[in-house]
Amino acid sequence: MANPSFDVVSKVDHQEVDNAVNQAAKELANRFDFRGTGTKISWSGEDAVVLESETEERCKAAIEVFKEKLIKRNISLKALDMGEPASSGQIYKVTGKIVQGISQETAKKISKKVRDEAPKGVQAQIQGDALRVSGKKKDDLQAVISLLKSSDFDVALQFENYR
Repeated sequence: MANPSFDVVSKVDHQEVDNAVNQAAKELANRFDFRGTGTKISWSGEDAVVLESETEERCKAAIEVFKEKLIKRNISLKALDMGEPASSGQIYKVTGKIVQGISQETAKKISKKVRDEAPKGVQAQIQGDALRVSGKKKDDLQAVISLLKSSDFDVALQFENYR
């Protein structure tokens, strides 16, 4: 029988993000403090969201509305890379990118953390934009999961394929 293992990934449910964008757009259209400011939110490509407004303050407030909607849908804000509002003629625009996958640099940091602090006999292998952690005992893998949950790697981590 193979050793127990699990995968460390960073994925975002695209449908949930789409729902958050639609809810934020509806709130921006209906809230009295956004009326007449030309504030709107929309998709720009596959993984980018664009917020536009006539004033910088309303643009920042729209970002907060969008973040609230993401939190309500259980999407980590670490998966959102939001820039600062920039003036583009008469309007202020800000682009946010939905970050998915674990970069090689972050995967190396996670792998080093597992090597240094995890129980003996646990290995981590980088597999593309995911990380496979395997060990002899399931209890050791549970310890690795709690170790990684308590660490901050600037990406939203999920644990799947636990067997």
